[in-house]
Amino acid sequence: MSASQPSKNVYTGSPNSQGEPVYLAVGLLRRPHGVRGEIMLEIQTDHPEQFVPEAIFYVGEKRLPLTIRSSRPHNQGILISFEGIHDRDEIGKLRNQHLLVNIADLPPLPEGKYYDYQLIGLEIIEKASGKNLGNLKEIIKTGANDVYLVKPESGKELLLPDIPEVILDIDLAQSQMSVFLLDGLVE
Repeated sequence: MSASQPSKNVYTGSPNSQGEPVYLAVGLLRRPHGVRGEIMLEIQTDHPEQFVPEAIFYVGEKRLPLTIRSSRPHNQGILISFEGIHDRDEIGKLRNQHLLVNIADLPPLPEGKYYDYQLIGLEIIEKASGKNLGNLKEIIKTGANDVYLVKPESGKELLLPDIPEVILDIDLAQSQMSVFLLDGLVE
């Protein structure tokens, strides 16, 4: 049911009534490459197609706006360069900083798909009993399917696989996720 941002993302800002932007990390700038201002980007999103020339991203805690000049796949990441940065020393100043996107600029997902940041914090309700199982604290990427880590106020953490038999309904307006507990999910 979910799609997009891995749980290791950094969220900065908070949605509020004053309309301040909220940012989501979509990559980590690693090390300079070559002498012409390229840097290795560790991808932290399911949508690497957004790293294209002329796309605007924000870097670091100061949220420095930068426009991508070029991008190309390299090993398990992407080599990118930014407009106005043309040498190794200058791009090196961005090393180990997150590449952020304004949440308002994220592409819309198809119905029934959600960005991970939308799910974190949802109240998990067992549909049959109406019991509150806790809140979704983390989304673990396993390859086969995501696994939701639910932390109750007291008691043991619960791991729920993101499969249709378990995750029944997601209501973002109510901040709730309805689930069915298969045998063996709870001790």
